[in-house]
Amino acid sequence: MNLNNLQPAEGSVKKEKKRLGRGQGSGKGGTATKGHKGQKSRSGYSRKVGFEGGQMPLQRRVPKFGFTNINRKDYVGINLDKIQELVDNGRITDQLDFDTMLEYRLATKNDLVKILGRGELKAKLKVSGHKFTATAKAAIEAAGGEAVTL
Repeated sequence: MNLNNLQPAEGSVKKEKKRLGRGQGSGKGGTATKGHKGQKSRSGYSRKVGFEGGQMPLQRRVPKFGFTNINRKDYVGINLDKIQELVDNGRITDQLDFDTMLEYRLATKNDLVKILGRGELKAKLKVSGHKFTATAKAAIEAAGGEAVTL
């Protein structure tokens, strides 16, 4: 460190912004950087979200179609091969409940969980879920486990 490379710590010196509309001597007087006349120079101006200067906005130009069911329930799918992977890694031993799914980030607290049948399950587990596919339920019970519906 020398006298020629001394400088203040990062973020400790804050440069004051030039104040707008405080006289011609300030360098930002008069129009206060808003240009001359027009809607955007007026006080109280606020642009509507999506406004494109009078041109038909994008959200109105794009065609709408289809139907969205407001009562739809979305499930997070967890396959048997993923459950078997957790068993192989020693993360679960006897049961897979909702708290364990949250812990290993297989689901979040507001999710509904559906156990799917891809892969095979060799371990005897008590698996909890909101729904099970027929193949998943059969595979869990074939391995000596139990499928518990939440």
